Amino acid sequence: MRPMPLSGFPEFLPAGRIVEQAVLDSLRSTFELHGFASVETRAVETMDQLTRKGEIDKEVYVVRRIHAASDDRDELGLHFDLTVPFARYVLEHAGHLQFPFRRYQIQKVWRGERPQEGRYREFCQADIDIVGADTLAAHHDVEIALVMLEALERLHTDLGIPPVVMHVNNRKLAEGFYRGLGVEDHLAVLQRVDKLDRIGPDAVAELLTDELGMDAAAAAKCLELATISASDGSFVDRVRALGIEHPLLDEGLAALEDVVRVAGEAVPGRLVADLKIARGLDYYTGTVYETEMAGFESLGSICSGGRYDSLAFDGKTTYPGVGISVGVTRILAPLIAKGRLTASRTVPTVVLVAVDNEDARGVAMATAARLRARGIATEVAPKADKFGKQIRYADRRGIPFVWFSSGEVKDIRSGEQVPADPDAWTPPDADRRPGVAAAAAD
Repeated sequence: MRPMPLSGFPEFLPAGRIVEQAVLDSLRSTFELHGFASVETRAVETMDQLTRKGEIDKEVYVVRRIHAASDDRDELGLHFDLTVPFARYVLEHAGHLQFPFRRYQIQKVWRGERPQEGRYREFCQADIDIVGADTLAAHHDVEIALVMLEALERLHTDLGIPPVVMHVNNRKLAEGFYRGLGVEDHLAVLQRVDKLDRIGPDAVAELLTDELGMDAAAAAKCLELATISASDGSFVDRVRALGIEHPLLDEGLAALEDVVRVAGEAVPGRLVADLKIARGLDYYTGTVYETEMAGFESLGSICSGGRYDSLAFDGKTTYPGVGISVGVTRILAPLIAKGRLTASRTVPTVVLVAVDNEDARGVAMATAARLRARGIATEVAPKADKFGKQIRYADRRGIPFVWFSSGEVKDIRSGEQVPADPDAWTPPDADRRPGVAAAAAD
């Protein structure tokens, strides 16, 4: 009986996995170019650690041993992002780290939410963070955005991933604005404004008035703020025109203006101020980021993050940081499913060594070993069939070359067959590894 697939746990076929690995290799390369070191954290954290910031209790998968005692209090959960475990990692290993500490992390995460396109229960994330000890300079807020934009732009130019635009806001700007309106619980307002794209302005206004008790005029001001967007510093005057004053608002406006100005000079058109961006998690304290992929705006943000000034604290030292995360599976699953990205072949193999007969298999294996010693991915034919059948086998597998015991190699795509020495022959660079091909949008 064939097993039923589990909804929300995507699995790629070999061609899709080749695409995913190419994306991960590209991200890794860009992050390392900017001096980020790789770390990996355990899959589980204590429930206290996972649920101490933000309203995420219902998303956490709890992990228990089958034979755990009924009074076992060691409650663990699968991590739902990589920021919370990274904060714990910093606290545990601070004595061995040099600050500011720059890390990248590429791992699976788990969330128990309703599966839909772009949202999964198990998926791969790639994060970068910069963390300081007690202080972290404001210029890292724009640096982290530029590094991720460079990584995503490289995916666009090299692999055909659609281009992106990053939307940026500042939590201090929003909090100062709300406090200038007389709102005490600014986080409650942020969490409701964060739903604007999903439920629309009328529903958000109703939440602000009915659930939080705001008057209609104040709720209208909150929504008016959320409509402001610009790719330059013009958003500052538009906020000032709303007539709200507060020192924290001034601080947030200045910080966001600086991010937009520097990014506008470095990557014109790729970053915009968008004052509806809130980010629902409580630990963000400054700049926040969300990113849309052209043609796939319905997925929501594919790359998000922000500044957190107090997520990690050991009782003596605070470790402020800024980070951003790209949802690798969120990007790739729909692109692969729609045929927008595919691999040039489904196997890494470059050469299939033909077998004349089973007595000669040892000779074929020796030839394959000589090719592999030079970094050329090679298989030996599984059966000593007629050469026509062995060539068809290579063709079905997507293997471009067949090697014969006569000392000749055949490109089965063009039909060209030439003499070759396994200690000297080299395939074209384009054939050394499977490539990623991007198809045009419908």
